[in-house]
Amino acid sequence: MKLVIFDCDGTIVDSQHLIVAAMTAGFEAQGLVAPERARILSIVGLSLPLAVAELMPGAATDAVQRVSDGYKAAFGTLRRDPAHHEPMFEGLADTIGTLAARGDVLLGIATGKSRRGVDALLERTGLGDHFVTIQTADGNPSKPSPVMLHKALAEAGGIAPERAVMIGDTTFDIDMALAARVKALGVAWGYHPVAALESRGAHAIAYAGGDLVDHIDRLLHDT
Repeated sequence: MKLVIFDCDGTIVDSQHLIVAAMTAGFEAQGLVAPERARILSIVGLSLPLAVAELMPGAATDAVQRVSDGYKAAFGTLRRDPAHHEPMFEGLADTIGTLAARGDVLLGIATGKSRRGVDALLERTGLGDHFVTIQTADGNPSKPSPVMLHKALAEAGGIAPERAVMIGDTTFDIDMALAARVKALGVAWGYHPVAALESRGAHAIAYAGGDLVDHIDRLLHDT
């Protein structure tokens, strides 16, 4: 059996508008100037407190916590606004369905989202039954720590790292995969440049959702 692990934001769903709006609200609620859009997107994938700390270098812990709390409050409100819908990237629903129907593959998620956020996404998309392991920012160290992948491998039945691939759009995903000794498959439609993913050591880059299965089979063909 093989394990295919997906990141969420920037890989399965395009949540950039919601994330930027919520982070901007979190900063402005504290009377602070929000970072530029590109800077906010650069930290997508990290767990929230670490992401905010990256955006506030040198800030006190309590200031980071206040902005984090403001982000969470704004995110919950904005997510209910149709203008901030998180659409799935083209081809991802079909790809996940195709992989889930195979007898030689199990699916997982490893994300900086909260479990509540992942559950809401899976309920909305109807994909929840496809994943045997879901690792989130709740109770796990932030990416690029490999802990989420170690837990995913264990929960999937003790699958060996060489029989697994991590799919993600950020350098945090690539670093995490390599630290866990699983294959790192970058995607070109997310929030970090392809050149950054390649420089971090991604084993392959997918440029369309429909290409993922072929890349997965090539990366894991000898396992």
